[in-house]
Amino acid sequence: MTRDEDQQTGNPDSADDDALAEAYNRGLDLQKSGDFAGAAQAFRQALALDPDDTGGVSIRLAAMGAAISPTKMPDAYVATLFDQHADVFDEILVDELGYCVPLLLRDLLDRLNLSSFDRLLDLGCGTGLTGMALLDCTSHRTGVDLSEKIVELAFDREVYDDLYVGEAVEFLREFEDEDGQRPAWDLITATDVFPYLGAVEPFLNGAVMRLSPGGYLAFSTETLPDPVMGGQPYMVGPKNRFAQGEGYIRTALATAGFDILAMEPITVRLEEGEPVPGHLLVARLRERSGEAIS
Repeated sequence: MTRDEDQQTGNPDSADDDALAEAYNRGLDLQKSGDFAGAAQAFRQALALDPDDTGGVSIRLAAMGAAISPTKMPDAYVATLFDQHADVFDEILVDELGYCVPLLLRDLLDRLNLSSFDRLLDLGCGTGLTGMALLDCTSHRTGVDLSEKIVELAFDREVYDDLYVGEAVEFLREFEDEDGQRPAWDLITATDVFPYLGAVEPFLNGAVMRLSPGGYLAFSTETLPDPVMGGQPYMVGPKNRFAQGEGYIRTALATAGFDILAMEPITVRLEEGEPVPGHLLVARLRERSGEAIS
């Protein structure tokens, strides 16, 4: 999501609510006026009042070059952002931003002759767009999303056999079923998740632990031109989302034990009418490893 993210002001239950909103909104105004130093000062005040960073000011500071990029977006920010937009989620994402990555993924899987999966784990499932696109080629579908309100919408669609509220990497690392077993899946998808992750190694490490032998991983990324990336593996872009470099993704997948079956350039969405470039990937787990990826 990106439209109207400026409305995100944080909402912790404390006596500092008004001060937090004032600092955050002052930072937004200063940022829009071009006073980045003043904006950074205001955003740091907001962060001091809200250490959980419900407003995502650490991301804004990184986008302005006023702080180094964090390794991921704050969970509190992502959950609140999507909770706020839940009622108009599909309208914004599909109708206004032209998002069609789930359909692009289905087409890519068909071209790779990958048309039948027993168990799907859809991380960052949203309202179920990817689950719907893969409905007839998967037997059992599990959806996970950080936003409780978004999960409620996915439940109403009746796409998934199981639905959970949770953060993707934490779910991969810790989830156990009711019998205390750690289930595995033969396809894990993460469409429009990596722009919220930054560093991808923890995610890939978790996916390795959860994929069946020879299982498949499919995901999308956003990227920026090489001069903008400046050799960085990942960075917060001007639209307050993470971009990952192609070389970084390729190296991280190889290190984790994946073979890339396809890595295709795509238009992920539109921003103010302009295409946002990225990649759509399908990779196959080459081997299991119990060693964590640093």
